Amino acid sequence: MREITRRGLLETGLGAVAAVSVAGCGADGERGAAGGPQPPGNGPGHPAAPNAPVRPHFKMVGDGSTADTGPQPNQPRPLPLEPGQTPPQFVVFSWDGAGEVGNGLFPRFLELARDHGASMTFFLSGLYLLPESGKSRYRPPNNPIGASDIGYLNDAHVRETLRCVREAWWDGHEIGTHFNGHFCGGPGSVANWSPDQWRSEIEQAVSFVTEWRTNTGWRDLEPLPFDYRKELIGGRTPCLLGQDNLLPTARQLGWRYDASSPGGRQVWPGKRQGIWDLPLQGVPFPGHSFEVLSMDYNILANQSANTTRGTPSRYPAWRQQATRAYLAGFQRAYETNRAPFFIGNHFEEWNGGIYMDAVEEALKGMAGKKDVRLVSFRQFVDWLDAQDPRVLERLRALDVGQAPAGGWNAYFKAA
Repeated sequence: MREITRRGLLETGLGAVAAVSVAGCGADGERGAAGGPQPPGNGPGHPAAPNAPVRPHFKMVGDGSTADTGPQPNQPRPLPLEPGQTPPQFVVFSWDGAGEVGNGLFPRFLELARDHGASMTFFLSGLYLLPESGKSRYRPPNNPIGASDIGYLNDAHVRETLRCVREAWWDGHEIGTHFNGHFCGGPGSVANWSPDQWRSEIEQAVSFVTEWRTNTGWRDLEPLPFDYRKELIGGRTPCLLGQDNLLPTARQLGWRYDASSPGGRQVWPGKRQGIWDLPLQGVPFPGHSFEVLSMDYNILANQSANTTRGTPSRYPAWRQQATRAYLAGFQRAYETNRAPFFIGNHFEEWNGGIYMDAVEEALKGMAGKKDVRLVSFRQFVDWLDAQDPRVLERLRALDVGQAPAGGWNAYFKAA
């Protein structure tokens, strides 16, 4: 057993670790183990768990790429609603891919989360921890060995991604999966994969996270501070495809939720095949009579016809429209049925980075309001599982934009 300090996992037996700073998760620094704010509790009188004490020991897992450091710090305690209590307004900000490619977006949003007591979910693409020189290790279903529809990261960016993922977990964020090769079209599309092929893809994603030390040969970085096989309880598929065949495998693996549905409404969720189904949602789209899915790329597709470098003169208006869409979806739920609000993002600078600015502005507009809880998917399903099923059934009876008749106390009593 080896010691762990607030400054990180130091002597690992796999080579000395470089000095640790608290400058963020870019190439120049690591973040300490117990830093960061406490996420908010799950409702009035439901405080967050206190910062976890610095644990004196940890257990290396496998080749030392990961380590079991005990319970994750900065987790709220899920408690059932009291009779007649107003439900919290949950908001989940999630990130597909979750790699740091030198543009500073991963550390930017980690810092934003700290500033506002937010937890998020980072759906890590397994390939982002596999150097391109080792691409032959990836055997994607129905595709050539080493193939991928997203690029492999260079070594420097793999290292930065490791640092950011490590920092995110210590801060209390969830590390889910976005699987690996992101195949959306053609015969190799994830839409056509069988349950067994999904299992292969998941096992490979887990292996790339838990064996990065073997795959890279690096001995100068700390392990990731979690056992990924225990940590991983959900994901989002590429292009929101293939959920039907994924779910049987996810259930066998003990997953608790899936965020891959091709689109949902702003209502309280239910389960599919025993797993919480948490889809991105249609939200009002300012200036239009139709709704748009609550993800940056879907807003982009409606603004610049899938072009990621549209007309620069339109960027300010598009940024404002995207911000207003997020806030309109939030406000509709907050003032009526309190359905959880799910927002999907990518660490991308599409259309001049306006969607990163929009999601930051939207988060700032939601944070700090009464009853608002900025949580990860894991924290949200913890809360769901702590509730009386009859309460959840009553919540699910409310339609989009439908406020409880007579207020929450009367509405629950009427049941």
